[in-house]
Amino acid sequence: MIKKLVLVFVAFITIQSYAQQGTASPYSFYGIGSLKFKGTVENRSMGGLSIYMDSIHMNLRNPASYATENLASIPFNGESRPIKYTVGGSQTSLNLKSATTSDKASSTTFDYLAVSIPIGKFGMGFSLMPQTSVGYKLETTDSNGHIIDRFKGEGGLNKVNLGIGYLLAKGLSIGIDANYNFGNIQNSVVEFAYDSDGIILQNQSKENNRSDLSGLSFNLGLSFKRKVNDKYEFVSGFTYTPESNLTSNNIRTISTIVINSATGSEYVSNSFESDLESMGLKQTDLTMPSKMSIGAGFGKPRAWFVGAEYSTQKTSKFFNPLYSSITTKYEDASNISFGGFFIPQYNSFSGYFKRVVYRAGLHYEKTGLNINNESINEFGISFGLGLPVGDFFSNANIGIEIGKRGTTNNNLIQENFVNFQLSLSLNDRWFQKRKYD
Repeated sequence: MIKKLVLVFVAFITIQSYAQQGTASPYSFYGIGSLKFKGTVENRSMGGLSIYMDSIHMNLRNPASYATENLASIPFNGESRPIKYTVGGSQTSLNLKSATTSDKASSTTFDYLAVSIPIGKFGMGFSLMPQTSVGYKLETTDSNGHIIDRFKGEGGLNKVNLGIGYLLAKGLSIGIDANYNFGNIQNSVVEFAYDSDGIILQNQSKENNRSDLSGLSFNLGLSFKRKVNDKYEFVSGFTYTPESNLTSNNIRTISTIVINSATGSEYVSNSFESDLESMGLKQTDLTMPSKMSIGAGFGKPRAWFVGAEYSTQKTSKFFNPLYSSITTKYEDASNISFGGFFIPQYNSFSGYFKRVVYRAGLHYEKTGLNINNESINEFGISFGLGLPVGDFFSNANIGIEIGKRGTTNNNLIQENFVNFQLSLSLNDRWFQKRKYD
């Protein structure tokens, strides 16, 4: 039954991902897109908190989680080894508001697919996820309402990950992720021209850019959990992502187009490829800034937990030589999260909802993007449920996040968003002895 659920879920999310862009945010115009992966549904339902780890959920933001003790205090079967699977997706609704107008947009996407396998004191993990996403359609107009430029973009950066964790001692584990980052970003801009009477000319110019991205990166993690007394425990976590580089192979095409005024369709009359080689832009390197996070919390095992986490990223070092703007700059990013969970009675046999995990949290983020001297910040509150599924500590996780990003100052756009997230976190037996042949 669980395998059927996974197949149906993956098929649904994959279909939706190809049907729509991974984001509809106008802020994905900048850099290499909007950050897509912010943790599992369990993390995001607690405000993005990623320090808590247990033996039935995967924590894809800290590789030390691969080596958490396997169902340490819950009788599972001395001869069984739990292997963990997780898959998640989300649906985002945006209300875009400027100083003078508003609009709506939405997107439905696949977020992650991962497996974790225990091997003694070691644990291995494999995952696939979108890392950033580009998806926008923007226009600039003059005082008469004439379109000056029309911008369109799509694509993003993906990540395939192989990680390993090691249990140094009871409650203390370390880990490392090796990531291969790949993807492409495509964008275009159409410059509109008018005659002296304000009538649009038949021919317009269009610039198309495509960047194919690839590169390696690493993520280091540490997790520490210690009993304070017979009832309570202290939990802390640390991650560090060193600075890395992405190689970008670029193509730029300049075209003359004719736009059908009735349908908006574009017809290319002629085009040529720009000589990026002579400009030193055929192949460029993008610096991916280092990132560090640290957090701690307190709680009662399998009952409740509260914690806080702070992360910082040297986004000020990011630069994309192919796309630059005098109105855009990057500053160091940071994020602070508060959150936790509550389980009424994890081992209740009489009440299903007593075994449900209730999660909540909030976060405040400085994205590192600065446009027209305005920092683009984000605030959100989140709630979630972990619903028990099957017989072996598997669960379906539902989360909702409500918040806003950006501002309407200086001709910018404020995004009011609602994110709905869904995941399956599954556990199964591995190397189990057969009782019957």
